[in-house]
Amino acid sequence: MEFQLLGTFEARHEGRSVLSGVRRQERLLLALLLLEAGRTVPVDRLVELLWQGRPPGSARGTMQTYIGRLRAALGPYELRLTTHDDGYRAERDEHRVDTAEFTDLARRAAEAGDPAHRVELHDQALCLWRGPLLDGLADEPLRARLGGVLAQQRLTALERRAEDLLAMGKHHRVVADLLPELRGRPPRERLVAAQMTALYRSGRPAEALDLYRDTRTALVDELGLEPGPGLRELHRRILAGDPRLDRPPGPVYAVRVRDVWLPWNTSGHPALEFCNTYAGWGSPSLPGADWLARYASLAVWAGHLGLADDRTVDRLLAEADRNPGPADAALTEARALRTALYACCTDREDAHAFKTVAAAAEEAAAHAEFTRGPDGLARWTVSPATGLRLPLLAAAHSAAGLLASPRVHTLRVCPGKDCGWLFLDESGRRRWCSLGTCGARRPAP
Repeated sequence: MEFQLLGTFEARHEGRSVLSGVRRQERLLLALLLLEAGRTVPVDRLVELLWQGRPPGSARGTMQTYIGRLRAALGPYELRLTTHDDGYRAERDEHRVDTAEFTDLARRAAEAGDPAHRVELHDQALCLWRGPLLDGLADEPLRARLGGVLAQQRLTALERRAEDLLAMGKHHRVVADLLPELRGRPPRERLVAAQMTALYRSGRPAEALDLYRDTRTALVDELGLEPGPGLRELHRRILAGDPRLDRPPGPVYAVRVRDVWLPWNTSGHPALEFCNTYAGWGSPSLPGADWLARYASLAVWAGHLGLADDRTVDRLLAEADRNPGPADAALTEARALRTALYACCTDREDAHAFKTVAAAAEEAAAHAEFTRGPDGLARWTVSPATGLRLPLLAAAHSAAGLLASPRVHTLRVCPGKDCGWLFLDESGRRRWCSLGTCGARRPAP
């Protein structure tokens, strides 16, 4: 079964709404158990929540009646309500509960290194919210008691998603998404800062300043507090027209190619440069560490590394503008390949990662053409007929060449803090991806 608690309570089986005949108090009891699915909820707590501190003398007997009716109603759908000591438990089994899915997606987003992947996971998590928790079933005081943590997790997800979108240059999405979130409550300063930045980058500085004024008024009137130093500094920079606010922070250790940030070339092989992104970096605090944030970056990277000529890159960029859906799908596939390739290079025993890379390499080989380049040398290249998937197949073709070469035995992983970039060390004496960055910060012996 599928249970929706984030909004109006819904119980569905094979896409069909069920339990419509179950009484309101019984539905609320089921919702309380589902919020703690897989854990035993004491009877005293259930009684206190159901009657909000004013239970009748027959509360425990009434509770047993509710449980009996729910078991009868849920029996055909194999949701088990079990008794444990002095409490009840809704067994998880294979049933889906949107609150648990939201928490899991938010956790996975917090752990993801790729900003675009974080945005994707946060999008999935936030889409589960169809309205307030148990809308129409729980009143506001009960909702605050039951869903306070969930509400905070939702706001944190909104903040992190907005900040990732700003780092990716997608300020227009931030403006549209945050507008309804800034109404009707004491504002969260991180949300306000994200919206002010997005408005400023969208050419609407006056609205950004109005938002700051309204936020300051709300904070002073409702909490007796002035805005924090970060928000005050952002306000000062907007007033001063600071040009650095017009763009996301410049990536660390990157080069600018065709208006796209790409990482330094440090590895000595295109397949490894493909990996040298957030698949290898361990700290989200480094701005721009993941260069693979949009399809344009992937296409330009392929040209920069010699996997596609300039004319092909032009065509790919134009096609991506015309067909953003297939471009995003190719980018998602490229990220998955990148992660598998990094795992394959750092753990030779990872059979699943190798199979993923091998499947992409075999597909690339099926679309390979033997052509002569402008230097007069012949080479294998991926056919332009592969369309928007050409860059990722070219990366897979390059990976196959590396994994089939003895050079793979000279592969090293940079030990620098928050790094993990890959490079070839054919001399046997190289330790760092760059002496100017990671090597310069090496600890004293």
